[in-house]
Order: sequence, then C-alpha cells, then structure tokens
Amino acid sequence: MSERTLQSELLDQLDGLPLEKQRQVLKFARSLAEPKGRPGNEVLLFGGAIDSEDLSAMTEAIEDGCEQVNADEW
Repeated sequence: MSERTLQSELLDQLDGLPLEKQRQVLKFARSLAEPKGRPGNEVLLFGGAIDSEDLSAMTEAIEDGCEQVNADEW
C-alpha cells in the first residue's frame, strides 16, 4: 500500500467517525509521535548510584538464577 493510499484510507475512515471518535484517533496519533523514555543526560545522573559490591551481588544472582532452565516447571 502506498503512502498516498494509506493516507486516503485513513481519511476515509476518519470522515465516517463521529466527532468524539475523531478526537480519540487524534489523541492516539499524537501519543504515537511522542518520544518515549528519558534523554541520556538525565540517565547519567544515576551513574555510580549503586556501589560495586551491590552490583557484583546482583550480577552473581542473575548468572546463578537466570541462566538455568527447569523443564519440569512447565
């Protein structure tokens, strides 16, 4: 489907909706265009917040507990 065909189909569908439903579609379309997550410079503020001993303990727990498959659990 070409971009023009898609836009035309969307407009045809939108025209057939009541005004309140058109507003819902607009709200949804705007939400799709919104950036998600946080910019990297905000995340960097948390760098070093967890001490190295805790990080080692978390890494060990993940390696010990998450890399095993128990076929009897399913």
